[in-house]
Amino acid sequence: QVQLVESGGGLVQAGGSLRLSCAASDRTFSSRAMGWFRQAPGKEREFVAAINWSGGNTVYADSVKGRFTISRDNAKNTVYLQMNSLKPEDTAVYYCAAEFGTTGIVSVYSRRYAYWGQGTQVTVSS
Repeated sequence: QVQLVESGGGLVQAGGSLRLSCAASDRTFSSRAMGWFRQAPGKEREFVAAINWSGGNTVYADSVKGRFTISRDNAKNTVYLQMNSLKPEDTAVYYCAAEFGTTGIVSVYSRRYAYWGQGTQVTVSS
């Protein structure tokens, strides 16, 4: 069972930055692709960013491309989401997720992720 714990959320003004972290308990973390998703009130969960097992391949939603950066430290079993130039529309609960298996291949589809954290709130004020 993979356990994921997010941290780093909070309240920030538009234009500001936050760095989310997601710590994994799984010893196979370094073999798994990881993703970040978010869900705003009244909206469906949406893909934000994903990273393959090595960190050499990343993919982003168009809405965050150029502003957000996903990275990972396999020695620390942690994946990060650096968020810059934040906008009010980035306000949401952010979830990290680990893929179902250990393919290590990046995916934008939530159904490919079997393990989810509890979420961390990000609020961007205008």
